[in-house]
Amino acid sequence: MSMNKREDEVHWLTDEEERAWRAYRRMVIAVQTRTVQDLAAHGLSEPDYEVLSTLSEDPDGTSTLHEQAAKMGWSRSRLSRHATRMEARDLIRRAPDPTDGRGCLLVLTETGWDTLREAAPTHLGSVRRHFVDRLEPEELAILGRIAEKIADEQ
Repeated sequence: MSMNKREDEVHWLTDEEERAWRAYRRMVIAVQTRTVQDLAAHGLSEPDYEVLSTLSEDPDGTSTLHEQAAKMGWSRSRLSRHATRMEARDLIRRAPDPTDGRGCLLVLTETGWDTLREAAPTHLGSVRRHFVDRLEPEELAILGRIAEKIADEQ
C-alpha cells in the first residue's frame, strides 16, 4: 500500500532500466574522470578545453559570448565567469562586438592557440584510449546513434 497519491504516480524504473541508467552514469563519470586527469598535465580543466576547442571551430578563433554559450550548452553568465579566469591566463581575450554594443566577442589568443595545439594530441589520445578503442566499430556506431537521439530530444 502506498503512503500517498503522489507515490502512486511515480513510474519506477524496471530492474533492467535501472541497470542501464546506472551503467550509463558510471560510464560517463569514468570516461570524464580519466580524460580530465590527462588534460590536467597541460594545466587545463575540461571546461577550459571545451572553450578552447569550441572557439577553434571558427577559423579565426572568434565567437560572440552568446553564440559560444549556446554551442556549449552553458549560460552566458557561467561562460562569462569562466572566460574571466581564462583571460587571466591569456588563453582568450574579450573584444567589443561590432554588431552588438552590449555584447562581446571571445577570441583565442596566441597562447590559447598554442595551448590547444599542445593539449589536443593528449586529449584525443585520452578519448581514444578511454572510449573509442574500448568499443567495436559497430558498438561505437550504435552508441553514436543513441547519443544523437537523446541529445536531439533537448
